[in-house]
Amino acid sequence: MTYVVTDNCIRCKYTDCVDVCPVDCFHEGPNFLVIDPAECIDCSLCVPECPVDAIYAEGDLPDEFADFIKINADLAGRWPVIAASQEPLPEAERWAEVEGKRQFLELGDSVDV
Repeated sequence: MTYVVTDNCIRCKYTDCVDVCPVDCFHEGPNFLVIDPAECIDCSLCVPECPVDAIYAEGDLPDEFADFIKINADLAGRWPVIAASQEPLPEAERWAEVEGKRQFLELGDSVDV
């Protein structure tokens, strides 16, 4: 089992989770973070650090976020590792309360998922 970053992270990109990860399994895109399932050691340290509750254990993932298992795996192979926290996106606080943000996921130079 691995942990999965979901829709709640889009356009927020809080990185509190990154600092506690012992294996640097987070990867950074333009407005979202993902977890590399091949690197994740299932420690769960990131879950309570996320201020927008965007991280779930794969086995606890709500059905509406099922596609994020593949999104995390695909994008982790395309985006660079992020190993230190940084400031959230400028409008993170406003976007933290928005639901259904999948359509706002920016892929950068990667291919559509």
